[in-house]
Amino acid sequence: MTDFVIRPFETMEQCHECVALQEDTWGHGFSERVAPAILKVGRMLGGVSSGAYTAEGRLVGFVFGLTGLRDGTVVHWSDMLAVRPEVRDAGLGRRLKAYQRDEVMALGVEHMYWTFDPLQSRNAHLNITRLGAVVREYRVDMYGQTDSPLHRGIGTDRFVALWRLPSERVGGRLVDDPAQMFEPLSLDEMSVGIALSASPSSVSYHPSPGVVELDLGNDWISVAIPSDVGTLMDEDLDLAQAWRIATRAALRHYMGSGYEVREFVRGQSVSRYLLHCIPEGES
Repeated sequence: MTDFVIRPFETMEQCHECVALQEDTWGHGFSERVAPAILKVGRMLGGVSSGAYTAEGRLVGFVFGLTGLRDGTVVHWSDMLAVRPEVRDAGLGRRLKAYQRDEVMALGVEHMYWTFDPLQSRNAHLNITRLGAVVREYRVDMYGQTDSPLHRGIGTDRFVALWRLPSERVGGRLVDDPAQMFEPLSLDEMSVGIALSASPSSVSYHPSPGVVELDLGNDWISVAIPSDVGTLMDEDLDLAQAWRIATRAALRHYMGSGYEVREFVRGQSVSRYLLHCIPEGES
């Protein structure tokens, strides 16, 4: 199914449908949901409150964000995006982000931000590989403890994604331009420092985090994560927590030392972030 129509929420009924989709995604009674009134008012102030609909008019995805000032610059903060499970392999998340980009660029906005969990490989693949975002900020337990089952036991550490909307990197990745896509095979030609690897666990078939190396000076740094943290949390919460502690230590250290998360390489059981030195003078 690919014949989705993305359009702004116009009525309060449509806004209430969006709230129902939020609860379906993050859990019924999820207290962090965006209320119908905010969905409506946000759009009036330059934000984006839009849904993706099937040909039959069923809401299957949405995107919501607010436009405002950050450090004196007008930016857009993408607060929520969700897609129903049955359409998650149809590229709809990417289409919603591209739609959002077009909407805010029409206002003259050039930078968009949003957060995602560093342990969620599906989101990392979309945000970094497919959309071309980079990450320079790591926030520990950014949203505190929430009542969403998706956050159980491992806190709410977050990456803050930076999306440079007019850049060649972003434009090229949205259309799968080979010149802007990262080729994992090129890793064989790169000198990559391993800040965190994975190793077999003695008590679980899930991989365990290795020792965090904090004294690397390579241009490229690799940090491993489990490829399916959701299943890991269901089956071995202690191990999921160990991954949080290890990745937090590695990522915060190198991002605080002048590196940004530039690429993401997916694997069957273990995936990897690739961090690169931030070019001098680049903001």
